[in-house]
Amino acid sequence: MDVYEAIETRQSIRRYRPDPVPEEVLNRVLDAMRLAPSAGNLQPWRFIVVTDPAVREQLAEATDRQQWIAHAPVIIAACGWEDRAYSKMGGYWNSLAVDVTIAFDHLTLAAAAEGLGTCWIGSFLEDEVRRVLGIPAEVTVISLTPLGYHDMPPTEKTRKHLAEIVCYDRWD
Repeated sequence: MDVYEAIETRQSIRRYRPDPVPEEVLNRVLDAMRLAPSAGNLQPWRFIVVTDPAVREQLAEATDRQQWIAHAPVIIAACGWEDRAYSKMGGYWNSLAVDVTIAFDHLTLAAAAEGLGTCWIGSFLEDEVRRVLGIPAEVTVISLTPLGYHDMPPTEKTRKHLAEIVCYDRWD
């Protein structure tokens, strides 16, 4: 599958088969994430790959009880250090959230190319995720995603037309 097909077919998946993700497939997806660019190439991130069913259940509780997350054979937590990220984005903020998001998006597209599903999880209790995964206080949890073979039919994507979201030369 080429990158355009992965972009077009990728969906947020909320139902997973229990089939394990083969190690070589998981490693390819993780490597795609590793290769993502970051501001100043600082790579201020760390990703936690969770396969233990008991830990996945605890993470589901920490995501506002989204129990379906635990049904995926893998959950990945994306984290990073604000003090290790580029500090001058726009002159007033650091690049951590952008850097980690780019890497996570590489993962979601690589997963789609491998026939795997993902779903960005932004609703979580950071302190609880930190406790469950042993993440130090100075590390920020940016997002989580389940990862596995989906068990739901494709749905139609609705997106705004380019004319609604793109301007040329000036804001208008």
